[in-house]
Amino acid sequence: MAPGLYKKERRALIPYLVAAPVLFISGAAFAYYFIFPAAWKFFLSFESAGGVGGLPIQLETRVSDYLSIVMHLMMAFGLSFQLPVVLVLLVKAGVMTIENLKKGRRYAIVLIVTVAAFITPPDIFSQIALSVPLYLLYEMSILFCSYLEKKKGEVYAPDI
Repeated sequence: MAPGLYKKERRALIPYLVAAPVLFISGAAFAYYFIFPAAWKFFLSFESAGGVGGLPIQLETRVSDYLSIVMHLMMAFGLSFQLPVVLVLLVKAGVMTIENLKKGRRYAIVLIVTVAAFITPPDIFSQIALSVPLYLLYEMSILFCSYLEKKKGEVYAPDI
Protein backbone atom coordinates (compact mmCIF):
# COMPACT_ATOMS: atom_id res chain seq x y z
CA MET A 1 0.00 0.00 0.00
CA ALA A 2 2.85 2.36 0.81
CA PRO A 3 3.97 3.00 -2.80
CA GLY A 4 0.53 4.30 -3.74
CA LEU A 5 0.34 6.83 -0.91
CA TYR A 6 1.86 10.24 -0.39
CA LYS A 7 4.11 10.73 2.64
CA LYS A 8 1.40 12.74 4.44
CA GLU A 9 -1.15 9.98 3.81
CA ARG A 10 1.25 7.28 5.06
CA ARG A 11 1.83 9.23 8.28
CA ALA A 12 -1.93 9.61 8.72
CA LEU A 13 -2.53 5.90 8.14
CA ILE A 14 0.10 4.48 10.53
CA PRO A 15 -1.98 4.94 13.74
CA TYR A 16 -4.85 3.00 12.17
CA LEU A 17 -2.57 0.22 10.99
CA VAL A 18 -1.32 -0.11 14.56
CA ALA A 19 -4.71 0.27 16.26
CA ALA A 20 -6.60 -2.23 14.08
CA PRO A 21 -4.62 -5.37 15.02
CA VAL A 22 -4.34 -4.27 18.65
CA LEU A 23 -8.12 -3.82 18.89
CA PHE A 24 -8.79 -7.09 17.06
CA ILE A 25 -6.49 -9.04 19.39
CA SER A 26 -8.03 -7.27 22.39
CA GLY A 27 -11.51 -8.26 21.28
CA ALA A 28 -10.50 -11.86 20.58
CA ALA A 29 -8.70 -12.11 23.93
CA PHE A 30 -11.69 -10.60 25.73
CA ALA A 31 -13.92 -13.23 24.15
CA TYR A 32 -11.55 -16.11 24.86
CA TYR A 33 -10.60 -15.26 28.45
CA PHE A 34 -13.79 -13.68 29.79
CA ILE A 35 -16.80 -14.41 27.60
CA PHE A 36 -16.18 -17.98 26.52
CA PRO A 37 -15.70 -19.41 30.06
CA ALA A 38 -18.96 -17.80 31.16
CA ALA A 39 -20.78 -19.01 28.04
CA TRP A 40 -19.38 -22.50 28.60
CA LYS A 41 -20.70 -22.48 32.18
CA PHE A 42 -24.06 -21.43 30.78
CA PHE A 43 -24.07 -24.37 28.36
CA LEU A 44 -22.96 -26.76 31.12
CA SER A 45 -25.79 -25.56 33.36
CA PHE A 46 -28.19 -27.56 31.21
CA GLU A 47 -26.62 -30.81 32.37
CA SER A 48 -28.56 -32.83 34.91
CA ALA A 49 -27.77 -36.04 36.73
CA GLY A 50 -31.27 -37.35 36.25
CA GLY A 51 -33.41 -38.34 39.15
CA VAL A 52 -35.63 -41.30 39.78
CA GLY A 53 -37.32 -42.08 36.51
CA GLY A 54 -35.52 -39.21 34.78
CA LEU A 55 -32.87 -39.35 32.13
CA PRO A 56 -29.48 -37.73 32.68
CA ILE A 57 -28.56 -34.90 30.36
CA GLN A 58 -24.89 -34.60 29.51
CA LEU A 59 -23.04 -32.22 27.25
CA GLU A 60 -21.16 -34.27 24.69
CA THR A 61 -19.43 -31.85 22.41
CA ARG A 62 -17.13 -32.65 19.56
CA VAL A 63 -13.85 -30.88 19.10
CA SER A 64 -15.16 -29.36 15.88
CA ASP A 65 -18.17 -27.87 17.72
CA TYR A 66 -15.93 -26.49 20.46
CA LEU A 67 -13.50 -24.94 17.98
CA SER A 68 -16.37 -23.59 15.91
CA ILE A 69 -17.94 -21.71 18.78
CA VAL A 70 -14.57 -20.47 20.08
CA MET A 71 -13.56 -19.17 16.66
CA HIS A 72 -17.00 -17.68 16.06
CA LEU A 73 -16.86 -15.74 19.33
CA MET A 74 -13.27 -14.63 18.81
CA MET A 75 -13.97 -13.40 15.27
CA ALA A 76 -17.19 -11.67 16.32
CA PHE A 77 -15.54 -9.84 19.20
CA GLY A 78 -12.37 -9.10 17.26
CA LEU A 79 -14.24 -7.59 14.33
CA SER A 80 -16.65 -5.75 16.61
CA PHE A 81 -13.76 -4.12 18.44
CA GLN A 82 -12.80 -2.43 15.15
CA LEU A 83 -15.61 0.06 15.75
CA PRO A 84 -13.32 2.91 16.95
CA VAL A 85 -11.07 2.57 13.90
CA VAL A 86 -14.06 2.72 11.55
CA LEU A 87 -15.69 5.67 13.32
CA VAL A 88 -12.49 7.70 13.55
CA LEU A 89 -11.75 7.08 9.87
CA LEU A 90 -15.28 8.15 8.92
CA VAL A 91 -14.97 11.35 10.94
CA LYS A 92 -11.49 12.12 9.62
CA ALA A 93 -12.67 11.55 6.04
CA GLY A 94 -15.60 13.92 6.59
CA VAL A 95 -18.28 11.27 6.01
CA MET A 96 -19.56 11.66 9.57
CA THR A 97 -19.30 14.41 12.13
CA ILE A 98 -18.83 14.24 15.86
CA GLU A 99 -22.19 15.93 16.30
CA ASN A 100 -23.87 13.16 14.29
CA LEU A 101 -22.20 10.55 16.48
CA LYS A 102 -23.39 12.33 19.61
CA LYS A 103 -26.94 12.77 18.32
CA GLY A 104 -27.08 9.18 17.09
CA ARG A 105 -26.39 7.52 20.44
CA ARG A 106 -29.89 6.05 20.69
CA TYR A 107 -29.65 4.59 17.20
CA ALA A 108 -26.17 3.31 17.95
CA ILE A 109 -27.44 1.47 21.04
CA VAL A 110 -30.20 -0.21 19.04
CA LEU A 111 -27.78 -1.13 16.25
CA ILE A 112 -25.16 -2.44 18.71
CA VAL A 113 -27.69 -4.63 20.55
CA THR A 114 -29.08 -5.93 17.25
CA VAL A 115 -25.63 -6.80 15.91
CA ALA A 116 -24.74 -8.46 19.21
CA ALA A 117 -27.91 -10.55 19.05
CA PHE A 118 -26.99 -11.84 15.59
CA ILE A 119 -23.30 -12.60 16.06
CA THR A 120 -23.26 -14.15 19.53
CA PRO A 121 -24.68 -17.44 20.79
CA PRO A 122 -28.35 -17.30 21.78
CA ASP A 123 -27.72 -16.57 25.44
CA ILE A 124 -28.37 -13.13 26.88
CA PHE A 125 -25.07 -13.02 28.75
CA SER A 126 -22.99 -13.15 25.55
CA GLN A 127 -25.19 -10.54 23.91
CA ILE A 128 -24.86 -8.12 26.81
CA ALA A 129 -21.16 -8.92 27.14
CA LEU A 130 -20.66 -7.77 23.55
CA SER A 131 -23.09 -4.83 23.68
CA VAL A 132 -21.57 -3.11 26.70
CA PRO A 133 -17.96 -3.01 25.43
CA LEU A 134 -19.16 -1.95 21.99
CA TYR A 135 -21.08 0.96 23.43
CA LEU A 136 -18.06 1.93 25.54
CA LEU A 137 -15.92 1.79 22.41
CA TYR A 138 -18.49 3.97 20.65
CA GLU A 139 -18.22 6.58 23.40
CA MET A 140 -14.43 6.34 23.41
CA SER A 141 -14.48 6.93 19.66
CA ILE A 142 -16.46 10.13 20.16
CA LEU A 143 -13.98 11.30 22.80
CA PHE A 144 -11.01 10.41 20.61
CA CYS A 145 -12.51 12.19 17.59
CA SER A 146 -13.13 15.27 19.74
CA TYR A 147 -9.53 15.15 20.94
CA LEU A 148 -8.22 14.87 17.39
CA GLU A 149 -10.44 17.72 16.22
CA LYS A 150 -9.15 19.99 18.99
CA LYS A 151 -5.58 18.92 18.30
CA LYS A 152 -5.70 19.42 14.54
CA GLY A 153 -8.33 22.10 14.20
CA GLU A 154 -9.39 20.70 10.84
CA VAL A 155 -10.64 17.42 9.36
CA TYR A 156 -8.19 15.55 7.15
CA ALA A 157 -9.55 14.94 3.69
CA PRO A 158 -7.26 13.30 1.14
CA ASP A 159 -6.76 15.01 -2.22
CA ILE A 160 -8.60 13.11 -4.91
